[in-house]
Amino acid sequence: MPSEKGHPKGLYVLFATEMWERFNFYGMRAMLVLFMTKALLFDKVFASNVYGSYLSLVYLSPLIGGFMADRYWGNRRSIISGGIVMALGEIVLFACGSVYHGMPHMATLLYFSGLGLMIAGNGFFKPNISIMVGDLYPKGDQRKDAAYTIFYMGINTGGMFGPFICGLIAGENPENYRWAFLVAGVGMLLSVITLRIFHHRYVVTPEKKVLGLTPEGVSRKITGPVAVVGVMLGMILLSIGMLYADDKVFPYLNYLLIVAPIVVAVVIFSDKTLTSIQKQHVGVIFIVCFFVIFFWAAFEQAGDSLTFFADEQTDRHIGHYVVPAAIFQSLNSFFVVLFAPFFAFLWRKLGKWEPGSPTKMAFGLFFLALGYLWISYGVKDVAPGIRVSMIWLTGMYAFHTCGELCLSPIGLSLVNQLAPVKFASLLMAVWFMANAMGNKLAGVLSTFYPEKDKPTSFLGYHMHNLNEFFMLFVFMAGAASLLLFFVSRRIERMMKHEHKDAPLGEVEENK
Repeated sequence: MPSEKGHPKGLYVLFATEMWERFNFYGMRAMLVLFMTKALLFDKVFASNVYGSYLSLVYLSPLIGGFMADRYWGNRRSIISGGIVMALGEIVLFACGSVYHGMPHMATLLYFSGLGLMIAGNGFFKPNISIMVGDLYPKGDQRKDAAYTIFYMGINTGGMFGPFICGLIAGENPENYRWAFLVAGVGMLLSVITLRIFHHRYVVTPEKKVLGLTPEGVSRKITGPVAVVGVMLGMILLSIGMLYADDKVFPYLNYLLIVAPIVVAVVIFSDKTLTSIQKQHVGVIFIVCFFVIFFWAAFEQAGDSLTFFADEQTDRHIGHYVVPAAIFQSLNSFFVVLFAPFFAFLWRKLGKWEPGSPTKMAFGLFFLALGYLWISYGVKDVAPGIRVSMIWLTGMYAFHTCGELCLSPIGLSLVNQLAPVKFASLLMAVWFMANAMGNKLAGVLSTFYPEKDKPTSFLGYHMHNLNEFFMLFVFMAGAASLLLFFVSRRIERMMKHEHKDAPLGEVEENK
C-alpha cells in the first residue's frame, strides 16, 4: 500500500501522553534509593530490596491491567484511571517527604502507600499506550515503522528530562526530594490531561473510528464510576500489600517468580494441540527470557547501586557546581536518542550479513559486560572515599545503551513473532515475568554493594571494593553472553523461519 504524507495527529497525542508519563516515572525512580537512605534513613540493603521489589511488581502489574483493558474497560479508560492513580502516588510521596522529620513511622507508611499507588497505576497505564500506535495506520502502511521510531523518541525524551529536572530540583538536600516528587506528579497529570482532551478527536483509525474505547457487549455496571473506583482501590491495596509483605514479612517474590514460569511452561508444553514446531518456538521464547533476566539484573543497577556510586564515589564538580547524583539516570535515554538511528541503519546496511536475533541479544549482553569492565577499570586501586571522574559512569552508560538496543527490542519482537496465537498473551506474561525477575535480582545484587571495611560475598565470590563489585557483573553478563553466542545457531534452527525484528520503538515494552 502506498504511504500517505505525514503522520496522523493521533501519533503526537500518544507521543505527548507517553512522554509525560515517562517523565513522571523516571523522574520519581531517580529519587528512590536516595530518598530512602538520606531521608527515611533506611540502610542500603533494605533500600535495595525495596527498590527491587518495587520494579519487579511494576513489571507484573500490567498482567492485570492489560487483562482488564482487553476484556472490560478499553485502553482509554484504563490509561486515564492508571494515570490518575500514579499522580495520586506522587502526591502521597510528596506528603511522605514533608513529614519524615517529625513522623518517621507515618512517613514509612506513606512511602509504601505511594509506591503501591505507582505500581497499581502503572499496571493500567503501561500496557495500553503503545498498542494503539499501530492501529492509527492502515495495514501495510510504510509509515508504521517511522511512527514507532517517533513514539520511541517521545519515550526517551521523557526518560531523559524526568531525572534531569527532578534531579536539579532535589539537588543535594533530602528536604527538596518532596518537590521533585511533586513535579513528577505534575508531569503525570499533564499526560492524563493530554489524552483526555485530544483522544476522541485525533486517536482514531484511518476510517475515523475512535481507538481504545470500551469493548462491545460490556455491561455498564463494570465500566461505571463506582466499579472503576472499586477495581482501582482493590488493585492499590493489593499492590501495597504485596510490596510491604515482600520487604517486611517474607520475600515471597523470589519464589513466585521462579514457580510461575515453570507452571506456565507445564501448561503450554502439555497442550496436545500444539505442533512440534510450535513447541520449539515456545522453547526459544523461554530460552530468550532466561538470558533477559541476567541482562536486566545488571542493567537496572542504574537506579540502585550505580546511584550510590554516583552519589558517593563520583567527582560531580563542574567548576563550583555539583551535579546532582540523580541526573546521571538521564544518560541512558540521552544515549538511546543518540544511538538508535545508528543501530536502525546498521541492521539495514548489513543486509544478508545481518546477525540473527539470538546473536544480536548476545551482543547486547557483551556490551553490558564491557560497560562494567570500563567502570571497574576506573575504580581499580582507588582508595575508599576517593571520588573518580564522571567519564567512567558516563562511558558505562554509553556501553549499556548499546547493549539495550541490541537486546531489548529484538527480544520483544522475537516473542511477538514466535508465540502461538493460542498462548500469545500467556507468553507475553512470561516476558514480563522475566523482566520482573531481572529487576528483583537487580535489587538483591545491589545489597552486595561494598561499604568501607564491610566486605560482601555472593556465591563464594568475595568483594572488598568497588572494582570487585563491578567485576561481578562483568563475569555474570560476560558468561551469559558467551553462552548465548554458543547456542545461538541452535536457537536459530529451532526458530525454523526468519522473522522481521521489531522497530526500535517497541523497546517501550521494557522501558
